[in-house]
Parts: sequence; structure tokens; C-alpha cells
Amino acid sequence: MIAKIEQLLREVKAATAASADELEALRIKYLSKKGAVNNLMADFRNVAAEQKKEVGMRLNELKNAAQEKISTLKEQFESKDNGDAELDLTRSAYPVKLGARHPIMIVRNEAIDIFARLGFGIAEGPEIEDDWHVFSALNFAKDHPARDMQDTFFIEARPDIVLRTHTSSVQVRAMEANPQPPIRIICPGRVYRNEAISYRAHAFFHQIEALYIDKDVSFTDLKQVLLLFAKEMFGNDTKIRLRPSYFPFTEPSAEMDISCNICGGKGCPFCKYTGWVEILGCGMVDPNVLEASGIDSKVYTGYALGMGIERITNLKYQVSDLRLFSENDVRFLKEFEAAY
Repeated sequence: MIAKIEQLLREVKAATAASADELEALRIKYLSKKGAVNNLMADFRNVAAEQKKEVGMRLNELKNAAQEKISTLKEQFESKDNGDAELDLTRSAYPVKLGARHPIMIVRNEAIDIFARLGFGIAEGPEIEDDWHVFSALNFAKDHPARDMQDTFFIEARPDIVLRTHTSSVQVRAMEANPQPPIRIICPGRVYRNEAISYRAHAFFHQIEALYIDKDVSFTDLKQVLLLFAKEMFGNDTKIRLRPSYFPFTEPSAEMDISCNICGGKGCPFCKYTGWVEILGCGMVDPNVLEASGIDSKVYTGYALGMGIERITNLKYQVSDLRLFSENDVRFLKEFEAAY
């Protein structure tokens, strides 16, 4: 792929245009949605993990070179057409470079797109929530550890008001608003937990949760969605495995691992030499949760799943320190200019 990029870069630098029509043809050839640069960016997801950084930088160099070449040729034509025009003192003295999407948003949008193709709509809710929607309606016992001050940010003046610890609260609101399913939604958003900030944990992070409720929904349906998501996000060779687990709001519950996409399942420090990496929790919605939201658990069943976007981003781009996602270091963000 690097050879293709270098060849295109030489073509772009040598490109000339004798007319506005030729200039437009150059723009379409290199910078349109179906142009050469965007075609290479579409192939970026197939690049080996160890080459992504170098290829991403070269793609960004190619894109910038093509934009600068088109802009330079355009200015030449404009200066010829407006040779007697006055100098525009409001124009910037330097070209304004385009910014880049944040890696969290890149992965978030990719996950949303995968679920959208499966028929899931997007639901959102408040980040400041009450105890009912965050805990009680989700089958959390009164003495559950998640209610402890060590895990949850409580509003001092209102002990029943908290910063949501998961986007499951949005699922509760969706079920309350639709007591007659089907319900098929994903809930992306920021969540908060009272944890010490380090390279592997933060006081806030991002989640995407999914909920599907209808008649005759089974664990088989859930497994098929999980397999499709893993292959779409990490590649067709990705394998999954489900391990029994426990969550108050699902029964049965499971945690899902994927084959490590860094070492190909052979074992590396990232997967702790197991060949597997845990990425999400899931399970069948507990009947108590359905009943708490006014849905008849004897008629309807459903599944739910939830994942941390930072975790997925770490796997795709091998970011070793979670703090980089929120420090707004321009050097770090520039590495993702060609990742979308």
C-alpha cells in the first residue's frame, strides 16, 4: 500500500492544469468521494496493525499534498482572471489545515454504523440521572457495591441523583416509553465512575449498549449479533467466545472475548499471552427488569449488551494510555487524520 501512496504522491506533485476544466478533473481524480485518495483510505482498515501508524502518516501526507496542489493551481487561475483585483486583506496569511476526528468518535461512529445495518436505532438520555433509572429499575439490590461512593458520583444535595455509571439508564427510559415492544436500540454516551485516573482507568469514559426486546428473542439471536459485530469491527478472521458471568440486569449473563487482533491469537503482552481479549458483557434481559418498566415478561424476551468504546479503540489502534483520549494532545490526534 505504501508503494501505491508514493506513486500517487509523485503524480500529484507533477500534476498541472491548463484550464479550469482540467483542474476540476484533477480534483475529481484525487479528492472526490470515489477518488484515488479516498479509495486508499477505505483500504486502510485492511492494513496490518503494525503498519497502521506509518501508512496513516503517509496517507495524510498524500491527502495534504493533493489539497495543496489543487489550491495552488486554483489560486493561479484566480490570479490570472482577477489580475487587477484589490488584495483581500481579510484572507488568512497561512493555509488553514483541516482538523481530525477524535479516535473515540471514529470508533463510536463505526460501531453505530454496524448496528444501524442490523436495524438498531439510536437512543440518548441524560448524564445526570436518578437512582431508579441507574440502579433500582435494573435489578440492583439496595446494598449492591455499585451504589457505594467508591464507584458512583452522587450529587451532594440530592443523594438519589447521580452521574450515570452506564448507559443502561437510557434502556430503562426506552422500555418505559414503549411498554409494547419491539424495541431495538443502541445507547452511545459518556458515563462516570469514581475511580483513580491512571493509564488503564479514568473517571469518565464512553459506552455503547444495545437492547433488543420482542417475542421469542433467544440467546442464539444475541450470539449471532455478537459474531457479526466482531467480524465487522475487527475483520473476518475474528473469533469469539462467551464465558458465563453475572450482571444484575441480565440472566443468563456472559462476557465476550475476541481472538487478539494484535497477535492473531498466538499470545502477546496485550492479551496476557492467552490469545483472547475481553471486550463486552451481555445476556438475556432479566424478567424483573422487564416488569419494572411495565413490559410483560411472560410475553416478551430480550437481550442486552454493553461495551467500552475506549477498549475497542485500544484494540484497533493500540493506544496504551487511556489518558491520551482526554488530554487533547495535538500530536496524538494528528495520527488519526487519515483514519476515517
